[in-house]
Amino acid sequence: MDDCSAGTAPASRAPLRVAAHGRPPWPLHGAALSRLIEQHAQQGLPTHTLMQRAGASVARFALAIAPHARGIWVACGPGNNGGDGLEAAMHLHRAGKRVQVGLLGDPTRLPPDAAASLRRAQAAGVPITDSASPPTVPSCHDLAIDALLGVGGARAPQGALAAAVMHLRHWPGTVLCVDLPSGLHPDTGQAFEESGDVVRGHHTVSLLTLKPGLFTGSGRDHAGQVWFDDLQTGLREPPTAWLFSKSASIEPGRRHSQHKGSFGDVLVLGGAAGMTGAALLAGRAALVAGAGRVFVHTLGDPAWPVDTMTPELMFRDAAAVEAMNWAPLTLVCGCGGGTVVRAMLPRALSHAGRLVLDADALNAIAADPMLQSLLEGRGRRGAATILTPHPLEAARLLGVEEAATVQSDRLRAARQLADRYRSVVVLKGSGSVVAAPDTVPSINFTGNAALASAGTGDVLAGWMAGLWPQGRDALLAAQLATHAHGAAADRWVASHGHQGPLPASRLIELLAGYPP
Repeated sequence: MDDCSAGTAPASRAPLRVAAHGRPPWPLHGAALSRLIEQHAQQGLPTHTLMQRAGASVARFALAIAPHARGIWVACGPGNNGGDGLEAAMHLHRAGKRVQVGLLGDPTRLPPDAAASLRRAQAAGVPITDSASPPTVPSCHDLAIDALLGVGGARAPQGALAAAVMHLRHWPGTVLCVDLPSGLHPDTGQAFEESGDVVRGHHTVSLLTLKPGLFTGSGRDHAGQVWFDDLQTGLREPPTAWLFSKSASIEPGRRHSQHKGSFGDVLVLGGAAGMTGAALLAGRAALVAGAGRVFVHTLGDPAWPVDTMTPELMFRDAAAVEAMNWAPLTLVCGCGGGTVVRAMLPRALSHAGRLVLDADALNAIAADPMLQSLLEGRGRRGAATILTPHPLEAARLLGVEEAATVQSDRLRAARQLADRYRSVVVLKGSGSVVAAPDTVPSINFTGNAALASAGTGDVLAGWMAGLWPQGRDALLAAQLATHAHGAAADRWVASHGHQGPLPASRLIELLAGYPP
């Protein structure tokens, strides 16, 4: 058979593409739960069955994404991830592909399943070496399969494993990762060490379970397109987190008999001197999201009489805002508020019906124990609050010095904030985490680096506030807003072919449904 032919795929179901639309949320399982599920699956199957299914799945997908690969290098580690790679190499060799395996580790010390796969690969005639580098100089037409560590990794790759990671990072062709890019923490989506190298894959086939680290932190940069195969087990365990996937069924329709009073009033408090645009962006986003009326109080002087771009916004001066009843309102507090927003917070925390706290409001709370106490009191009495910190703001609220501490375990940080303040928390960043007290958190699957521009966070806060009073609770409003915010940026990138920057004012138009 010609080396460039597709060959015959092994009998196995095709992996499912993990996408943000068209199905209920995907359950995510961390390393400990994944190992438990694996143990349960093995108990109900003949010996070696699970690894055979895994290898067949990887091989089938390799043939699908690189049918004309001139050569395939399979980098196999010393554990069961390496066994999956050996099993895949055997199928690819039988399909007529020119396969080379680099097995790193003592073959006599492989786990039983991996040792069985090694014998099967050897019996099939697969060329196997102990080299950490490919035996020939690869071309852009070649495929590399990363089967070094998977979920079994507990520290940064060392020695020969680290050398293999570097070869994979510089591979000129397609890289397919088995379960996880090697060097990536399955739970956090970060490298095991700050200076640790991680394989950067074009595709990742996650086997048996989907791991949270593939979708948050640096995971999205390293995993590429994620695919999933449960290996025909159908096992279900309570998840570590959910990968939020928007369904049309959770979008309530508008009835003919409804009026603007049916969709809630939003009050934006922000826009200190020099930062008025932040409040305007939040107000415009709330209006486009469907709020019945949107009031804006800018904290800089003088107060705005009208926004000529969005005349529907209603501006209120300090006296008018003081006279308003805040209990039925949805407040957005902090967008460009500077230090002066601190004066608004005691009343907002004590009297707002629904409260979105963003940016400078969060910084003021982090620096003031009295405001922290008021926020905690809000949670104890069941008043609904959404916090929207970026990693540094989250670090300040948690009393830690660096954003890196939050980034090292984003799920844990979001849960800690949600539990402390009894609030919904949207920890922004790649794979934004949405957490609520006593609830399994979710990871948002949409968005990209085009959102790394001034004002996009203000748009998110305003959009969230506009959605919230329309028959949604705080958690669903936060999930839907974060999803829509990222999806708008994805449409922008799809139409422009690059990741940004996306101007915040243009983002509102995309959220409104205008074409990119």
